[in-house]
Order: sequence, then C-alpha cells, then structure tokens
Amino acid sequence: MLAKLLTPLAALALTFGIAAHAQTPAGSIEERMSQSEFTQAGLDQLSPEQLTFLNQWLAAKQATAPTTAAVPIRKRDGSVEFYPDEGDRQEVRSRIDGEFSGWNGRTRFKLQNGQIWQQAESGSRESGMNNPEVTIKPALMGSWLMHVRGCNCSVRVKRVG
Repeated sequence: MLAKLLTPLAALALTFGIAAHAQTPAGSIEERMSQSEFTQAGLDQLSPEQLTFLNQWLAAKQATAPTTAAVPIRKRDGSVEFYPDEGDRQEVRSRIDGEFSGWNGRTRFKLQNGQIWQQAESGSRESGMNNPEVTIKPALMGSWLMHVRGCNCSVRVKRVG
C-alpha cells in the first residue's frame, strides 16, 4: 500500500523538479562572475532588491536574445573567439561608426552595431568616407571578408569586440 502511494508522489515531485529547473535562468550574475569581477563592476554596492531585479532582467533578455548572436568565448591563452561553431557565422551588415580612412596594418573598425573588427591581413588602402556601409561575410578557413561600399574595396578581418 505504501509503495502505491509513494510512486505517484515521486512522479509528482520529479515533474515539479524538472519544471522548476527549466524555469531557472542559466545562472545569476553572481554565479557568472568571479568575486573580483563582481566588485570591479560595482555590483557589490547594489541592494538585494536591485540585484534581484538585475538577475530577472538578464534572464528575460537571455530568453529573448536571438540564437545567432555571437557570444565571446575566452580561450585559455586569454584571446577571445566569437564564432567557435562554423554554423554560427552569418553575414553582418552595418556601417563604420565615423570616418573611414582606409586601413594599414592592424586597423580596427568600429561598427554602428557595436561590433569591432580588426584587419587580419597585411596591406593598406587609403580612402576618405563618413559612415560607409559595410558587409562582412564568412570566407574560407574561418576567415571573414569586409567589403566597404563606395570604395569598391575589401579586406580580411577578424572580430575583436
């Protein structure tokens, strides 16, 4: 008789446990950051209510974030990789934020969408344009090619921010 009562209770407890786990965010900000990062960001100054609000806001944003967003992965050598999975690489269309004078060596390009790309090949090109449109497309062997509209020029780049 006891076994007949415990089986449905165990199933019910398991169901609630799975549902509760599914609703738990990927981790609070306290779990995601080291103590030093948490302190450096000034988050240790927040009240418990403010911290709860921030965690709820982050969880909501995470739930609505597009799955194709490039999440930076910090590698053991300290470098950052934005597209560890070849399937995540999608064409980027934006504008250079501000004046575009070309490239020379390791030029960085800040885009209006917030991304930062850096020249990944040697060579130089002079140009003088304001906020030109750019298209950055996945290329062979994990590389990227940035085409700048209006100067009919392209350069290999890598994402650095």
